[in-house]
Amino acid sequence: MADAKDHVRVAPLGGSGEIGKNLYVIEHDDKIVLIDCGVTFPNADQLGVDIVLPDFSYLEERQDDVLGVILTHGHEDHIGALPYLLKAIGQVPIYGARFTIGLVRSKLDEHKLARDAEFHEVGPDKPARIGPFEAEFVPLTHSIPDCLAVALHTPAGTVVHTGDFKFDHQPVAGPPADIPGLGRLGDRGVLLLLADSTNSERGGSIRPERTVGEEMRRVFATAPGRVIVTTFSSHIHRVQGVLDAAYEDARSVALLGRSLNRNAGIAIDLGYLTSHDGVLVKKPRDLERLRPDEQVIVCTGSQGEAMAALSRAARGEHPQIQIEAGDTVVFSCRTVPGNEIAVNDTINRLITAGARVMTEESDPDIHVSGHGSAADLLLMLQLIRPKFFAPIHGEPRHQKAHADLAMSVGITPEQIAIMANGDLLEAGSESFGIVDRVASGITYVDRMGGGDVAEELLRDRKHLAEDGVVMIVATIDGSDGAVIGDVDIVARALAADDELIEEVAVDVDNALQDAAGSRPDIAALQHKIHDVAAALIQKRSGQRPMVIPLVVDV
Repeated sequence: MADAKDHVRVAPLGGSGEIGKNLYVIEHDDKIVLIDCGVTFPNADQLGVDIVLPDFSYLEERQDDVLGVILTHGHEDHIGALPYLLKAIGQVPIYGARFTIGLVRSKLDEHKLARDAEFHEVGPDKPARIGPFEAEFVPLTHSIPDCLAVALHTPAGTVVHTGDFKFDHQPVAGPPADIPGLGRLGDRGVLLLLADSTNSERGGSIRPERTVGEEMRRVFATAPGRVIVTTFSSHIHRVQGVLDAAYEDARSVALLGRSLNRNAGIAIDLGYLTSHDGVLVKKPRDLERLRPDEQVIVCTGSQGEAMAALSRAARGEHPQIQIEAGDTVVFSCRTVPGNEIAVNDTINRLITAGARVMTEESDPDIHVSGHGSAADLLLMLQLIRPKFFAPIHGEPRHQKAHADLAMSVGITPEQIAIMANGDLLEAGSESFGIVDRVASGITYVDRMGGGDVAEELLRDRKHLAEDGVVMIVATIDGSDGAVIGDVDIVARALAADDELIEEVAVDVDNALQDAAGSRPDIAALQHKIHDVAAALIQKRSGQRPMVIPLVVDV
């Protein structure tokens, strides 16, 4: 076996073969640095689940080897799981840019972890030594301030992780991507490149973020009444564009949504978000003194989240705003795959309430992607010129398209590895390839904040949602099993009429009568009731509800 100092190992615990819950284990000389620690959001089958985390069991087994977590930027799919990781393996140093640290500090404070946390602010002029790793940082542009590519220098070679990026040469705020800095990394030699694959199938170029601000100005100038803009709560550049456009159209802006207000407050305090005097009001009710055509509301709910501000307003349940005829609602975002049904439901409710709704489909200029197109990915490959390449942050089709781009610039198939979560990739001067698997998977967090919701529980929830539940209560004599009184049946979410319920009651009563005559075996009777009721209901209705029998002996 090769010496641990001769190679670098990489294991994605999230973010490879999917978009979301990014977590990458980088290992050299038996020491580990983590890059990012994010969440994803549940799909329609994951009932009652609030967020989805990576499985930390591999890191729990090796918690003494984990030297720190490096964060590329502050989006939830890159930082959202950090509190749960620290609870699982204990406090470890956290490295990130200034705005990212601000967001993480607030998040950890909610979990009562901030006081003991160890933060290290890093950046292009602030490298970090982390055990055997010398970490260097290169500014990139994305849809949030302070995005960094990470270069981890080791005696075995350099690993570059791009984070999420695009090459925006006219950023709304902050510096453009440091293209010369990326080129210098390539000149010095890069062993392995791990790069964002999200838009690898997309040709052309991605428009600069500031073009969205220009479109917002047009929308505000032509909207006859109030404008409501919904976007991701961490999209500070987009909020800045709204504030600038509102100032030019003599409108005032209110922010609605807990996470949006928190993130904007952090951005204002750190100087990443600025507003002209009088444009940004403290509370939505402060807009009531203004005419509708002088009002703008920026709110959460772009993905149809049930408890977000826009979703509640669309249902007529929000205490502070009601949708009115004449409102213009702008979805300045893309719909994350899996959220289409929830978003469409919100849009339909808004239209029913009389609002005009604008989406990326109806008006492509109201949103631009924060991820680079194929042209940007090619430029990254040409700047870094890695010996080996692994496309990450994408579904398998995105990874394959990114691998094809790499081959178009001379990287051979033997130099490319398409990883799934849990694959252990080894790269060294004489070796490259997937050598093993480590524990990986999914951890669910339910709406009560508890982690590790079992798969069996999710299956039960799905079963209940699809086929309903039937509770059958029978009372018997404890001495001889004779039935006392009527069999009671309660059915929920079951496509059954009174006639079927009565038929089930009769069959259950007959089964109990047949078993009477001796001291009853309660467990056997409950099993018999279940089988009799389930078989009849499936035969009559085609449904397979959860049948819960309860036998009470007196």
